[in-house]
Amino acid sequence: MLKPLPRLMSDEAAEHFLETANLAEYDLSTLKRVHFEFAPKVKQVNMRMAEDLLTAVKVRAKANGIPYQRFIRQALEEALARPRADERPAPAE
Repeated sequence: MLKPLPRLMSDEAAEHFLETANLAEYDLSTLKRVHFEFAPKVKQVNMRMAEDLLTAVKVRAKANGIPYQRFIRQALEEALARPRADERPAPAE
């Protein structure tokens, strides 16, 4: 049986854990992807949306453990990272 990950309360504790632990012994299934934002946020956008859409966004953001505005920003980044239909290469024959 795999061990649960310990709760690490500092960067130093995390560094020590990673240097000494065999990660194959731990249950990593509970890990979540983390997106670090390094670029400064210098522009502001205001938009109107239906109340039920905003509620759904907030619910999904909370489930992901992030603020809803960051969730919206990530959704936009992901949408822009996908190629558009007119940018996709033609299928090989």
